[in-house]
Amino acid sequence: MIQCKDCEFCEISEKNEKTFKCDPFSNIKEPECVSKWQLLRLNMLCAQYSSMLGWYQKMSPMQSKIFKYIQREIDDIDESDKWKTDDQDDDPSANNGDYFTQ
Repeated sequence: MIQCKDCEFCEISEKNEKTFKCDPFSNIKEPECVSKWQLLRLNMLCAQYSSMLGWYQKMSPMQSKIFKYIQREIDDIDESDKWKTDDQDDDPSANNGDYFTQ
């Protein structure tokens, strides 16, 4: 099995950073390369997911404050609109707008 460092699709920079230019759909040299490629992609997905969770944790306090503020605003709106329905609920003898009752 050929090692990645010996492959023509692997470039190693001066800082010892590896750049893989292999594509599993076109220029793979050995079957093990596909497994390595999958592991690299899975590692990148896990790193991105971990980063996303970090952002969610940072935004969580702000998000809860926004939810509390919005809930307070909705409660204020409901309280200010309460006068529209109080008259009908308090007066049971009201005929609900039916002026011609027999």
